[in-house]
Amino acid sequence: MARRLDGKAVAQKIYDELFLRIEDLRRRGCVPCLGAILVGNDSSSRLYVQNKQKACEQMGLRSVVQTFPADVSEDQLLGHIERWNQDPDIHGILVQLPLPPHLSKARLIEAIDPRKDVDGFHPLNKGLLMENRAHLVPCTPAGILRMLDAYGVPIEGRHCVVVGRSDVVGKPIATLLLHRHATVTICHSRTTHLPDLVRSGDILVAAIGRAAYIQPDWVNPEATLVDVGINTVTAADVLGQIVPEGHPKWAVFLQQGWVLLGDIHPLAYERARAYTPVPGGVGPLTVAMLVYNTVRAAELQVQERGT
Repeated sequence: MARRLDGKAVAQKIYDELFLRIEDLRRRGCVPCLGAILVGNDSSSRLYVQNKQKACEQMGLRSVVQTFPADVSEDQLLGHIERWNQDPDIHGILVQLPLPPHLSKARLIEAIDPRKDVDGFHPLNKGLLMENRAHLVPCTPAGILRMLDAYGVPIEGRHCVVVGRSDVVGKPIATLLLHRHATVTICHSRTTHLPDLVRSGDILVAAIGRAAYIQPDWVNPEATLVDVGINTVTAADVLGQIVPEGHPKWAVFLQQGWVLLGDIHPLAYERARAYTPVPGGVGPLTVAMLVYNTVRAAELQVQERGT
């Protein structure tokens, strides 16, 4: 039977490890604080920010959410980011994505002080990641590594197949796995012979943003499946094309009118050695690593100030 890798349990271990570090910062007069910028009224973005804020507050951190209307000007956002850059009581800054099309994601992220870039998206932090010297690593890839380590999944010398080449997950997780001496293949929407490449992987990281895209017969029975996808299915006919009636996903769908699916087909999980479920797998670790990065950023800033 495939082993279920519990992201919530691993996330709790991360929070437990952070407790003493947060207490040490408090004794030094520092309460770590995360500042989040939310633009528009996208319900998913609002929920993500609320989850991040809740996690921070449960750990005794401060969190500040600044909301702006969807038609906010780029100069207004840049001005707010600069105020937070200069505020010693704000230790981490994130701009919740996606943004309205009139705003430049690159320009806004580059405006964040790299020392406060808790998402790890600033070009300086990306460059340090390539050299294996980053203090602030993108949260989802960092969480994936914590998950693999927590369950003793071997990385060194293994073939890791990453499906997805985004700057948020695909590229940074491939880099982190390379630093751990894995052999890494990055695949994407234009990759030929994708099923054969997926079958060759000892570890599969799926982050392509398409529900149930990785089919059951693509999976290596000895592989560990890491499913990063979070796709909402709201139509019964769509779900019916993916899983048969009687599958546990149907019970959830009938109860709430929608269900979350990963990028890996649900029937593929049991064909593998181990897997991360959706929900309850990678998601909790992404939030936990954001809290970790906020604490780490605060520690570095306190150290710089010599307090």
